[in-house]
Amino acid sequence: MSSLDGKVAIVTGAGRGLGRSMAYALAAAGAAVTVASRTAAELDTFVAEVRAAEGRALACPTDITDEESVRRMVQATLDTFGRVDILVNNSGIVASAPLVDQPTDEWDRVIATNLRGTYLATRAVGPHLIAQGGGKVVNIASNFALQGVANHAAYSASKAGVIAFTRSMAIEWARHGIQVNAIAPGYFATPLNAELRDDAEATARVLRAIPARRMGEPDEIRPWLLLLAGADSNFMTGEVIVLDGGQSVR
Repeated sequence: MSSLDGKVAIVTGAGRGLGRSMAYALAAAGAAVTVASRTAAELDTFVAEVRAAEGRALACPTDITDEESVRRMVQATLDTFGRVDILVNNSGIVASAPLVDQPTDEWDRVIATNLRGTYLATRAVGPHLIAQGGGKVVNIASNFALQGVANHAAYSASKAGVIAFTRSMAIEWARHGIQVNAIAPGYFATPLNAELRDDAEATARVLRAIPARRMGEPDEIRPWLLLLAGADSNFMTGEVIVLDGGQSVR
């Protein structure tokens, strides 16, 4: 896997779970990393750990749904590290409800975080990637975008939008040497589904739907992220890597 020495990455939703694991992977590969989320304390802990290991990191509390907040995140990265090479759009929330019972404001929050946030961050970074003649965008979608899932219409629609956005931007930015790809995880053992995993019956039901009969571990996303963030994927764009233990194949 190619080194990321000298590269600068932004990871949104990096306070915990997959985002934090991916941020650690980028830092370990040599990249300077801006970590963004609403939870400042978790970001500060990450930065302290990376700096203790002689890496470079910046904490940037960000509301990914707010255009000005996203602009400040990108500018802070440029002011601190001088460039941006990699954007990982990971911020996401889940809301589970039958559509007829789902409040409109809940639908709007899911779409705003998962899809609008991806759009805002990509648009904010875009001019800098274009100006330097290359870069990487890795969007975190979901296997729910690829199959029908009851009571998850907002989440599934938002992540399907992320995949469509990925493919459109891959075509639009290919001539600039920018690769835009996506990873679509299934169930991973993260704080996002901690409540589900505390329910033995619900967990058993989920595992029955996964041919591998287990959830993924956060570290298992790292090699795929590093592939898409590095030079080894320079001829790969508009693709979706599915990591779900075979669930979406059924």
